[in-house]
Amino acid sequence: MIGRRLAVTGVGLMCGTLTIAATDWPQWRGPARTGISAETGLLRQWPAGGPRLVWRIDNVGDGFSTPTVAGGRVYLVVNEGLANEYVRAFSAADGKVVWSTRLGKVGNPDQSPSYPAARSSATVDGDTVYALGSDGDLAALDAVTGAARWKKQLRSDFGGVPGTWAYAESPFVDGDRVVVTPGGKTTMVALNKRKGAPIWRAAVPSNEPAAYATMSILQVGTSKQYVTFLDKGIVAVDAATGAVLWRDGRTAEGSAANAPTPVVSGNIVYHATAQTGGGAVRVSVNQGKVTTELLYFEKRLPGMTGGTVLLNGTLYGSNMVSMIAADFATGAIKWQDRSIGAASVAAADGLLFLHGENGDVALVEASPAGYREKGRFTPPNQPQRRPGTPGSESKTWPHPVLSDGRLYLRDLGTMWVYDVKGSNPGTK
Repeated sequence: MIGRRLAVTGVGLMCGTLTIAATDWPQWRGPARTGISAETGLLRQWPAGGPRLVWRIDNVGDGFSTPTVAGGRVYLVVNEGLANEYVRAFSAADGKVVWSTRLGKVGNPDQSPSYPAARSSATVDGDTVYALGSDGDLAALDAVTGAARWKKQLRSDFGGVPGTWAYAESPFVDGDRVVVTPGGKTTMVALNKRKGAPIWRAAVPSNEPAAYATMSILQVGTSKQYVTFLDKGIVAVDAATGAVLWRDGRTAEGSAANAPTPVVSGNIVYHATAQTGGGAVRVSVNQGKVTTELLYFEKRLPGMTGGTVLLNGTLYGSNMVSMIAADFATGAIKWQDRSIGAASVAAADGLLFLHGENGDVALVEASPAGYREKGRFTPPNQPQRRPGTPGSESKTWPHPVLSDGRLYLRDLGTMWVYDVKGSNPGTK
């Protein structure tokens, strides 16, 4: 394992070191926030019943947070009831709890449809874990001990206004700053990652609520931009100053939940929602003036909360009923298959790892030529589904995670870890 060693001083009698490895998945959507791992040598075909189960734990805590993996730890944002939301660190070796730090309470408990729970993923940056609770509690924690270094509250500190289902984005660390989207009076805020002090605040005139997406970064020439969803569409702000540069509301029209992370390649931004579809804009900068050009918009394109990955010019993701492969440049659909239905997706080694909203898991070849499934299974001991409003029970929403030859899956209070490299014989 290739890594770098970081000296970390703990609190009280606790101290130690944290090793960050190249095969880690330290933040939302992985090392580069694209949903793609650079790992190779993974199993090309799964046996009947799926790959080997390494360990499973059934009491990780409630919620929809996707795991992050770094330095031999697995980090989750979880809740216990509505009064307490926590960041928890588990041993990647066996799933045992290493530490648990309270963030705050669950946000918007009276939401409808009703899914009040922890949502965000933790972000590991060096010796620090950044986490955002669903009520807007943002904390920087010591990665080894869980001790708080600083805290902010998006509602009270920045006049933040989340959407119906509370805060769901994962903190974005860029250089010396951590960036989040309070919504309302403060569209976006950049904070010094070591002290939590504001660097700049961005605001759109409409003061609209935040949405549920995690931001992406766009570089056009010398212009670096942060791109994310608000309640009425995507917005891009200047990374240096927070100035609002452009907006696009097409995919938000008629959408109840703007959640997928925008996909960026070169100067093209793909953004999508489940109810409206997907579209792409080309962003240009000429003598400081920023303009956008619509390339395509198509209702059938992938836009589920499970996200979309871009591999060799092809987008892979799902709409409400099917897995879709589409040309990134034109939006033309190359194939679609009902597969396991709507699913979250991660990619590595030319393979797609799908975690369906129905709880099933599939391995699919990442090929624009057609849908080629290489294995499917249902993890054992599925959690009892949490009811929402009548007819809208909660589904399996956390994304699959790949780290060090292992596939991490989470659903409500259960987490499974599978060996997808076939390098460790035996079964636990």
